[in-house]
This record gives sequence, C-alpha cells and structure tokens, in this order.
Amino acid sequence: MNEEAPEPGTRRLVGNEWRVYYDGYWVRAYEVPADTLLAKKKLITALTRRLFNHVEHGLNIPGTRLEEARQAYDQETDPDRKRVKGAMLAGCLFNRATDVFTKLVELQAVGVRIDADNALMCQCGDHLQEALVLGKMVFHRSGEEGIDELWGEPFKAFAFPIEDFYRSRYLKIAATMKLIDRLRTEISATFEPLPMFQEVIPTLHAFCEVAKCKTQTLRTDADIFDVWSSMVVAGEVLARFRPRLSQVPGNRELEIASHGARLLTKGKDIIFDIARARVPMPKTAGEFVEQLQRFRGMCSPIASANQPGSEQRLGAAS
Repeated sequence: MNEEAPEPGTRRLVGNEWRVYYDGYWVRAYEVPADTLLAKKKLITALTRRLFNHVEHGLNIPGTRLEEARQAYDQETDPDRKRVKGAMLAGCLFNRATDVFTKLVELQAVGVRIDADNALMCQCGDHLQEALVLGKMVFHRSGEEGIDELWGEPFKAFAFPIEDFYRSRYLKIAATMKLIDRLRTEISATFEPLPMFQEVIPTLHAFCEVAKCKTQTLRTDADIFDVWSSMVVAGEVLARFRPRLSQVPGNRELEIASHGARLLTKGKDIIFDIARARVPMPKTAGEFVEQLQRFRGMCSPIASANQPGSEQRLGAAS
C-alpha cells in the first residue's frame, strides 16, 4: 500500500497483456505503428468511422458534396437549423479530408514524394481543423452533449506523431475510467443507504467493472466478443432491477422507488455511452450527479432510519 505510483507512461506486462500507467490506471496498451502516411490514413479513417458511430444521425455527408454543405450552412438563418447544418458540414469536411488523404497515400505508393507542405496536405489539415471547430455544434447520439474529444482525434492523428496520438488516447481512456468510477461512487452513495435498493449495489459494481474493461478494448481485439456481450448483459441485469418494497408500501415509498429506478436506468445508460465512446462526458455526468444529490436529499429520512441504532422503520418514513 506504501508503494509509490509509477511514472506516467510506465509499461508493464500484466498477465499476457501489456499495460501502460496513466492517472492511477493500468490501461491496455497497443503497439504503435510506424509513423507513415499510410498508417495515418488508416488511423484517420478508423477515427472518422468511430466518430459517426457516436454522434447524432445524418452527419455522414460525402466529401464530394462539400460546396453544397457549406452553402446550405452559410445561407441558413434559423439558429437551430444552422446548428444542424453546421454539424452536417463538419461531417462532410471529415469525409473530404479522408478522401484527400487517401489519394495522397495512393500517390506515395507509386513513388510520388509527399512533403508536409504539400498543398493537398495543407488542405487536408484545414478541413480537419474547420471540422473540429464546427464539431462543437454536434450532439452525442443520446442528445445529452457534444463530445469535443471525438472531433479532435482525427486532427490530432493528422497533425502529431502517431506515438503522441497514442499517448493522448491512453490519457483519455484513463480519464474515462476515472469518471466511471466516480459515477459508481455517487450511485452507490445514493442507493446503498436505502433498504429497498441495497441489493442492487453488487450488480452496479459488476456493470462498472466490465464498462471499464470495454473502455480500453478495441473492436478489433480478439476478446471483444466476450467484453461487449458481458457489458450488454450486465447493463440489462442492472436495468431489470426492481426496488424491494414493504408489504404495504405508502405513497412516499412508491415515489422514491419509482424515482430511484429511473435514476438507476439513466446512470446505466450514461455509463454505457461513456464506455462506448471511450472519452469522458463531463457535462452529462455532472448533471446526473446533481440529480443524484437532489434524490439523496429527498430520501434523507429513509437513509437516516437505516443507520445503526435507529428504531425508525421505512413505513414510518413513508
């Protein structure tokens, strides 16, 4: 317990997997590919595909329609429609950047030298940077908030050495795992003092553990089948939980049971989204924690009745 924390970036073989240490977590590590245009192209393509998988629908506009998308955005005056058209333009810019980068890789493959100041390279960077700015208009598919980190990843993969990009990803994964642990702590502190919810705590812990595992597991990993199915099933078990009511529950008890069950389901959904995106969602998490705190205030008489030495019963609080 007195062992000093390793230096950030320390690598260690854990079982048969390499792990790298950041921010209190041993994150699953991956081999960094050679820093070539081809490697960057594959990385940007994968990151763009991942981005469209997590954001609101309708943004995967082909890069060939860039001028149409820009004109539609520039001419829109309604603020809400302009936000959506800005999001569509951002998606189109990402696809155009991927198209340009693909052609550059093809030219390099036939012996054409591509320098960093190549006009098409600069154009690709400009498209990604503009998409990053417009990405602030985009919501997560849940509608809760935008995820700026996802919009920034393709640009980082383009602008920085691949090794630096991997390091930034490990930091984000560690931050994501820390947020899942924080949500677990807040949910536990909310429901553990309530007799009707105490039985859900082990289920919550099991779900959060597998969610953290999913956070550091890629879809291309051999164990994704076990990891993904385990998280889905653990989430389903958590969502099926029903509070244990007294034989003749009063209105107050029923209200708390109903409200608490909704909060549990919402917490499950948020943790699920965070684990899938593999980046923190601080706004969504912060608002949910505030909801939990308000619920704790509403339930304080019942929680107090469950403290050792108290002779009050749940029915009296109801």
